Amino acid sequence: MTTDRIEKHADIRAPMDRVWRALTDHREFGTWFRVRLESPFVPGKESKGRITYPGYEHVVMRVVVQRMDPMTYFSFTWHPFAIDPNTDYSHETPTLVEFRLAPTDTGVRLTVTESGFDKVPLGRRDEAFRMNSGGWEEQMGNIRAYAEGAG
Repeated sequence: MTTDRIEKHADIRAPMDRVWRALTDHREFGTWFRVRLESPFVPGKESKGRITYPGYEHVVMRVVVQRMDPMTYFSFTWHPFAIDPNTDYSHETPTLVEFRLAPTDTGVRLTVTESGFDKVPLGRRDEAFRMNSGGWEEQMGNIRAYAEGAG
């Protein structure tokens, strides 16, 4: 078992363009991820917004988009489980979140990988890994339900 990398999969019964839009349109992403993002996803730019998930409304999520390869790959960096409003996480090395889309007979296989936990400060590494592992499990269910049910 690795402590540096989380990987989750979801088989989604929806067209590729539907899943891509759910991932890369900041408003659609915000709906299933439960965050109110202020700006679109643009490679090289930060997108931020307040989390809307109950109990985490005080958290501002910040991501820096790394790459967007249409219909196949989307990535961003962020500070994992950065939920303490009194902590400055900017000095930490962010983790890399990658979404890969592959066609299947019934739709799309979406794979999310988050890597770089070995560079998270030791004092919060285990909790960040554990919380994000569970979080990605839930989020994969959220995007599946959203893409399969939303128009």
